[in-house]
Amino acid sequence: MQWTTSRFAIDLRTPKIMGIVNVTPDSFSDGGQYGATSAAVRHCEKLIQDGADILDIGGESTRPGATPLSVDDELHRLLPVLREAVKFGVPVSIDTYKPQVMQVALDEGVDIINDVWALRWRPSNQKTATLRGPDVVAAHPACGICLMHMHREPLSMQVTPMEGDVPSQVTIFLQHAAVALQALGVVKSRIVVDPGIGFGKTVAQNFELLARQREVLTCGYPLVAGWSRKSSLVALLGDLPVNDNTAQAHPRMVASVAAALLAVERGASVVRVHDVRETAQALKVLQAIH
Repeated sequence: MQWTTSRFAIDLRTPKIMGIVNVTPDSFSDGGQYGATSAAVRHCEKLIQDGADILDIGGESTRPGATPLSVDDELHRLLPVLREAVKFGVPVSIDTYKPQVMQVALDEGVDIINDVWALRWRPSNQKTATLRGPDVVAAHPACGICLMHMHREPLSMQVTPMEGDVPSQVTIFLQHAAVALQALGVVKSRIVVDPGIGFGKTVAQNFELLARQREVLTCGYPLVAGWSRKSSLVALLGDLPVNDNTAQAHPRMVASVAAALLAVERGASVVRVHDVRETAQALKVLQAIH
């Protein structure tokens, strides 16, 4: 099983680590730490040294209640980092939902589009978008795409979370989104899916998705799991203060690694994480018994 991307065919027979690089001042976990280009590029290098197989670079926070960013502002944050990251010899993913940003990033050599909207986003002030996410991806000969499930949108997703059988709804949504993209000519090997932990789901629903993750896999595509430092973990741990000393481990790190390990045991092919070194160590232990 492989994930076809712009420059790399990623072998998913063993789980892969997607290291998070937030070039933002307001992300829920590490906003502001890597806002400067030099700091973000150094962080990319560190994640690779720690064991990241993929870099996932984002310029806009999609935490609950986050304020949308303009295309120009997002590109201003991202482009200097992307231009350096594509030189590092690993697949580079861009975390964006705006078609214009996707297009520019692909033109710069980015390998993967990671879209929390699963290519559904349209400008609120424009009935007919001149550039659509599905068309950008379909027009590219090989880029990878991660389609994520999100209930509603970031400003309101936690105000009115999902109801009913969440794993079944998520599975059906992801399958339909992937099939629709294939109908545009995108080959199946380019597509992976993400159940969207925390995106419009309650704490109980998020853990139900983890417990029943193999059901989500029945949609027929490799799965990306993004549990790292999510607020659902706070429901178990309590919201412990972050140590001002950046050399210290993040208080949600252990729970994040545990969730990533459980996700891989339940069939996830990629885990999207902040704490790459610790996750890589845990996965080596898991792989040793297999």
